[in-house]
Amino acid sequence: MSVDTSKMPKLGFGLMRLPEKDGVIDHEQVCNMVDAYMSAGMNYFDTAYVYHGGRSEVEARHAIVERYPRDSFMLATKLPAWSIKTAEDRDRIFNEQRERAGVEYFDFYLLHSLEDGSNYDTYEKFDCFNWAMQKKAEGQIKHFGFSFHGTPQLLEKVLDKHPEVEFVQIQLNYCDWDNPVIQSGRLYDILSSRGIPIIVMEPIKGGTLANINDEYLDLYKQVRPEASAASWALRFVGSLPGVMTILSGMSAEAQMQENISTFTDFEPLSESEKELVAEVTRRMNGVALIGCTACRYCCDGCPMSINIPEIFKAVNTLRLNDGEWRANNYYRLVTEGGGKAGDCIGCGQCEGVCPQHLPIIDLMKQASERLDK
Repeated sequence: MSVDTSKMPKLGFGLMRLPEKDGVIDHEQVCNMVDAYMSAGMNYFDTAYVYHGGRSEVEARHAIVERYPRDSFMLATKLPAWSIKTAEDRDRIFNEQRERAGVEYFDFYLLHSLEDGSNYDTYEKFDCFNWAMQKKAEGQIKHFGFSFHGTPQLLEKVLDKHPEVEFVQIQLNYCDWDNPVIQSGRLYDILSSRGIPIIVMEPIKGGTLANINDEYLDLYKQVRPEASAASWALRFVGSLPGVMTILSGMSAEAQMQENISTFTDFEPLSESEKELVAEVTRRMNGVALIGCTACRYCCDGCPMSINIPEIFKAVNTLRLNDGEWRANNYYRLVTEGGGKAGDCIGCGQCEGVCPQHLPIIDLMKQASERLDK
C-alpha cells in the first residue's frame, strides 16, 4: 500500500524541539500546540527514539495518543542505527517505542539518518529493510521509509536496491539547495525523477532562516511587509512539486500559530519571489556560517558537557558582525555550568553523529580562539 499523498497535511509537527520548563518538556504548552494543530485540520506528528533523550515518544503518548482517537492522527518514529548492536535490538527498540508512545502500530516508520558509512552499513548488516517490511506485513507499520543525510550517489544506490521504500525524508531548504555537503537540490531531483514522495526536515535550517539579519529581512519586507523570514523559507519548500509534508520542529505556541497561518490557504512563491529568495541565498552563502541545525545529537555523548550548538550560534553571531559584546555575552550564558569550547578533548564522538558532517573539533578550536579570552 503506497502513501496516499492527498491525505497528508502540508505542515507536519516535528517533536524534536518541544518547549521545556525547568529542564522537562512543558506538557501543558505541548497540548495547546497539538490542539491548535489538530484544529487546523493537520495531523502528522514526527518523533524518534532519541529525541529529548527518549522523552519525545512518551510525550507523544500523553499529548496526542491519550487525547485523540487513534485514527485521527498519523504518528511517525525512527529506528536508530547507533543503538543496534545485535539483530535482537531491532525488536527490543521497536517494542519499547510502541510502549513509550502507547500505540499498536506506527503510521510511518523510518530508518533514522541513513548516510554513507556506519549508519547505512548497520542497516544492511542487520537486514533492517526486510525486518521493517515484515513489521509492515504484520500491521505494525503502515508505511516504511528512511531519513537521509548521505550523498546523492548513496541515495540512488539505496533506492535501486530497495524499491520497497515508500517515501524519503531529506533536509531541504533554500540555503542548502546548492550546499556541497548537504546537496539538497540534487537529492530532491533524484527523488522527484523517481516519483518518490518527499518529507522535508530542516526547512528553516534549525531556526537559522527564521533569524536572518536585517539586510536579508529588509529585502523580504519590501515585498511582503507582514511576512516573517520563516514563512518565506516554508513557502520556498512548499512550492516544490513532490513535497508531501514539511516538518517544523516548533517549540512555542506562537511558532505553531504562524506556521498554521502560512499553510492555511497556502500561496506558492511567484516567479519574482523565487528570484528574490535566490538573491537572498546568494548573499547569505557569501558569509561563511557554521551550518549547524541544533539537532543536538552531538551533546548527549560529549564527555565535557559542551553545549556545541549554542557555541556555534555565538560564533555565527560574530561572523555576521552582530557585535562582539552580544556574542561574548551569549557565550558566557551558554557555558555556565558546562564546558567551554577550549575544554574540547578532540574525542570525535560529536563528529561521528553529526548529520551535517561538520568538523566540530576544528570548529571548537576556532571558537575557543575567539571566545575563550
